[in-house]
Amino acid sequence: MAQKHNSDPTPDASVIVARDTDDKVAVLTALFPDHGGEYLFLPGGRQEPGESPEDCARRELREEAGVTAKSWRPLGAYAMTLKSTARIHLFEATHLTLGPQQLTPSEEGFKLMWWPMDDAIKAIGEGRFLLQGGPLALLLARS
Repeated sequence: MAQKHNSDPTPDASVIVARDTDDKVAVLTALFPDHGGEYLFLPGGRQEPGESPEDCARRELREEAGVTAKSWRPLGAYAMTLKSTARIHLFEATHLTLGPQQLTPSEEGFKLMWWPMDDAIKAIGEGRFLLQGGPLALLLARS
């Protein structure tokens, strides 16, 4: 795996497919005015200094979805853009424990829903996701 160059200030990120025993996944929605509307996305975000990709995934899942997971499966790490060495780390989380969302001020508009995996996959083809990490993670988790 390629190592991140220290000259790139962009932190890596993690995205999580939180999948319950009924094959439902945690899906978030929020308004993104700069992109013209409301979009779907999966829990995730940027790593904080000193945080591993899995630690970031655990924190983001707890904050954005109120979920902790006993089982974690890495789904790969991918470049975010060609102009940055930052990578997006994808995970599937299972054996979930649900709790309250712990949203930060910048996340206050995030609405959590639990969708059947098939419906989340269908939403990819409908262009309802804004960022690429969620769709890729869903497709990898399903395969």
